[in-house]
Amino acid sequence: MNTRVPSVPLITIDPYFSIWSPYDRLYDGDTVHWTGRTKRIGGTALIDGKHYQFMGRGSDPDLVQKDLEITATSSRYVFEGAGIRLELVFLSPLLLSDLDLLSRPVSYIQSRVSSIDGKKHKVELVFHFSNNLCKNTDEPVPLRGGLYSLKNCRTAWTGRRHQAPLSHSGDDVAIDWGYLYLAVPEGRGSVSENNWGLWANLAFEGGEGEAFIAAAYDDIASMNYFGEIRRGYWARNGKTILQAIEEAVDDFPQVKERCAAFDRELGEKALAAGGEAYRLILNLAYRQTIAAHKLITDEAGEAVFISKECFSNGCAATVDVSYPSTPLYLLYNPELVKGMLRPIFRFAKLPVWTFDFAPHDAGRFPHVTGQVYGLNHGENFGAENGETFAPLYQMPAGADAYQERYQMPVEECGNMLIMMAAVAKAEGNAEFSRPHRDLAEKWARYLIKFGANPGEQLCTDDFAGHLASNCNLSAKAIMGLESCAILFGMWGDAAKAAEYRAKAKEFAEGWKKTAARGDHSALVFDKEEGWSLKYNLVWDRVFGSGLFDESFYQSELRWYIKRQNAYGVPLDSRKDYTKSDWLVWAAAFTKDRAERETLLAPPAAFLGDTPNRVPFSDWYDTVTGKQIGFQNRTVQGGLFMPLLADEWSK
Repeated sequence: MNTRVPSVPLITIDPYFSIWSPYDRLYDGDTVHWTGRTKRIGGTALIDGKHYQFMGRGSDPDLVQKDLEITATSSRYVFEGAGIRLELVFLSPLLLSDLDLLSRPVSYIQSRVSSIDGKKHKVELVFHFSNNLCKNTDEPVPLRGGLYSLKNCRTAWTGRRHQAPLSHSGDDVAIDWGYLYLAVPEGRGSVSENNWGLWANLAFEGGEGEAFIAAAYDDIASMNYFGEIRRGYWARNGKTILQAIEEAVDDFPQVKERCAAFDRELGEKALAAGGEAYRLILNLAYRQTIAAHKLITDEAGEAVFISKECFSNGCAATVDVSYPSTPLYLLYNPELVKGMLRPIFRFAKLPVWTFDFAPHDAGRFPHVTGQVYGLNHGENFGAENGETFAPLYQMPAGADAYQERYQMPVEECGNMLIMMAAVAKAEGNAEFSRPHRDLAEKWARYLIKFGANPGEQLCTDDFAGHLASNCNLSAKAIMGLESCAILFGMWGDAAKAAEYRAKAKEFAEGWKKTAARGDHSALVFDKEEGWSLKYNLVWDRVFGSGLFDESFYQSELRWYIKRQNAYGVPLDSRKDYTKSDWLVWAAAFTKDRAERETLLAPPAAFLGDTPNRVPFSDWYDTVTGKQIGFQNRTVQGGLFMPLLADEWSK
């Protein structure tokens, strides 16, 4: 299958160790970081004494690319030329059921060489990793490096001479600290290091065979978590990067098989849920959404899964970014949703957070040191991109750190309560959230006070222009109250469960009357014209709450399909652009295969046609296919919502 996508994931470990090819053919240009910064990996083949290029731009003739196939965990290229066939597989083993493997900062490149002309050939593959993978910019800096002989491989390494871990924060930045490693299994080739970076050579004497290299990145310090410098989850018990590389080399055969089995299973489920278009969407989204997080542990050893708000503002653990991403993790490991919630619970109970609604975020990546959104006293509290914020989590209540008018109270209260209830449903109990019962009730009380009509409140979709009296925001409040009822029911408090359930029903009945516009629902309560995707109501379907009947969802779907453009249904009636995560949530309103395919085929077509060669953008124009903003964001975990809806309704 020769797949065309905006950008191909090659190495996808975390927001810093992230390398993509934004071209149809791997040799059409240099590989890049998700931000678009050049992070060069080159590949050449020496075949019977002649050089050929297969990765990155070069002066040698190209091995001709014949195929590209993308699965959830791998990207597979096929090249032919000079009498040989080269199959190259980039495998990042992000299996959500195995947190040690998921967090291990090692990715593989597997090579398979075969003769296609019946002759024997002498083949050597040469991979070059530029040392600019170890720095934020291309400015020359002193580096160091060397070689190690490990028990099962040869390893080369490089990194800056001046190491300043966690020395910056922000959005459009790459790492500026840590060390890059390349490993080749013993007896399969060699590695080397020089001023230009790292090199790995794989030899195929008869022009046949398989071999692999392992690429690793040790960031030394992964996150500043409320003043504690934390390493990745994989290193929580003192494991070193060299031990991790040795394990990765030993594990490769079984890891490859586990990933292939997962890819097949996910592909089959995607086909059943939404057809070939849906399979393409999920395969491209899978590695992106996971690798835009960093998995660490807190002081108690519990998993903390920190998102980076990529190409938006760089915030860490943003609630309204976590919320859309959860379907993937609810399906495969709810512990990771708990890992998203933990930093918000912690910050919400600190003195500096004086509000009776939920926070927006817990810092700016890689510093989880307190919410940075809507700060007061800009010169004292603010930070430019690349700078770090003050330790906001330490500040007292009297610091007056935040401006209330820039917060998203109904939005984030609803998000937190829904995520808490979703974890409870996934696990069959609400014990995880029980210690935070006080927050749940406080946030639910806020929704009762302000959720029926949120007035001028901000919400996650305000990038599209602020809306007062937003019907979709009110829908989130309804589902937040229903979620609180679910939680109290699981906690054994029938009276409070009934109270919040009654409020959710009351608000839902009022919503139906005030938002009704004949054959569709309104954009805002106080105007007749306008409509929007009511994606927040998908939880009514997923939870089986029954607050809205089948006729409502069918009416909405018919309306959306009538207004669909070449690349999907717009987010609302004001503009032609959409958010792919919210569009796919709307597709989960139905189980009808034909209706789903009608809604899912256009975003798949966007992937094939968009002129913007960036990791899967969730914000694009449905008429032109052009990216409006956002790329490489974790929210694409939301594209798994139809699978979640199907699984939970069995």
